[in-house]
Amino acid sequence: MPHSPQHAALAGTVAAALPTARRELAELVAFRSVADPRQFPPEECHAAADWVADALRAEGFPDVRLLDTPDGTRSVFGHLPGPAGAPTVLLYAHYDVQPPLDEAAWTSPPFELTERDGRWYGRGAADCKGGVLMHLLALRALAANGGVPVGVKVIVEGSEEQGTSGLEQYAQAHPELLAADVVLIGDTGNVRAGQPTVTASLRGMAVLTVRVETLAGNLHSGAFGGAAPDALAALVRILDSLYDADGGPAVDGLAADGSWPGTGYPDEAFRADAGVLDGVALVGSGAVADRLWARPSITVTGIDCPPVVGATPSVQAAARAQIALRVPPGVEAGAAGDRVGAHLRAHAPWGARVTVERHGEGQPFRADVSSPAYASMASAMRDAYDGTEMAVVGQGGSIPLTATLGALYPDAEVLMIGLSDAAARIHAVDESVSPDELERMAVAEALFLARYAKSLAAS
Repeated sequence: MPHSPQHAALAGTVAAALPTARRELAELVAFRSVADPRQFPPEECHAAADWVADALRAEGFPDVRLLDTPDGTRSVFGHLPGPAGAPTVLLYAHYDVQPPLDEAAWTSPPFELTERDGRWYGRGAADCKGGVLMHLLALRALAANGGVPVGVKVIVEGSEEQGTSGLEQYAQAHPELLAADVVLIGDTGNVRAGQPTVTASLRGMAVLTVRVETLAGNLHSGAFGGAAPDALAALVRILDSLYDADGGPAVDGLAADGSWPGTGYPDEAFRADAGVLDGVALVGSGAVADRLWARPSITVTGIDCPPVVGATPSVQAAARAQIALRVPPGVEAGAAGDRVGAHLRAHAPWGARVTVERHGEGQPFRADVSSPAYASMASAMRDAYDGTEMAVVGQGGSIPLTATLGALYPDAEVLMIGLSDAAARIHAVDESVSPDELERMAVAEALFLARYAKSLAAS
């Protein structure tokens, strides 16, 4: 399609800046910024925060702050005032990342940005250190082509992946800090490479840890097995009770019959995107889009028990699991977590002792896609993606701060975009980002900021 002169100027600037962005992303990926001191030293997160703060100062932000949040982590805030009367846009990303899992399973080192088969691999490359670079590229393109036409606030979170609510608590205690006309969350992505996408719905989350105890200590499985209650077997039975025969949630009071009204997700496309093995059925019932974006899900994300290699023939005295609950808009995450906790305790076999702890919570969110900012974003994405129309989808994941900002600033327009795509493998081994998507999404963001400012000036 023919592009606007505005697109040509911004796209040229972004393309020229992409090699620098790759080097910067490599620097940022190199920080092992997992916000869990049990796994990596906090200094890694502090160094990443300092990097982001220095990057904002280098872009001319006169007000840059490191925010010590109540969960013990740091977020980075920056403010670049705009022209008189211009709207203010808040740009969000996070620099903390998920643990790398088994580092030996990565094709290339997880904290070393590596180019392979046209993609850049590294933990956080897509989720969400790449989002930091997307924002920086968009701002640089505007600055080089007449200036940034809006006031910009940037907030880069330090504990989004841990779900410990530090930034949410800080924002609630300082409600004026992040106030804006538009909130642009840079932590979602496109349904596939080449298909520009905004996310209009997020599921909320609650994380629970369940511990089962049955014995004073481990016992020899030959001498005691068959009569001694095995805590690991009890835990397996408890976890199995969370699911119905189709693999959907089976917790009393947790409705699993919602429907998604927007863009669908064909079964075969989902199977390919998820890498489902031949002959293995999908779990749950209803359309895939319903299951992902309009219904709850329960996932066992970790179990503490002896690994196969090195295990002894023992009846286990205790076992523990972590459970991630996702809930759709309209469901309060804390209440849903309470229901799951009650279910876990009620389904303990053999009188096993069960304790449940809740840690990490975020509320679901639904955006108003009829707001003026969505029209500007649709125009920007169409231009950046050679005429491809913007898709509007949900996301099964959670970005806890989004609902907090929506509640604090009910008049703000909230849009969610990002660099993930079906091949990105965020949260898994061999996470990657497409540099083509980084380039096009940065252009789309720059076009959006320019066109949104122009639309308000004309109204």
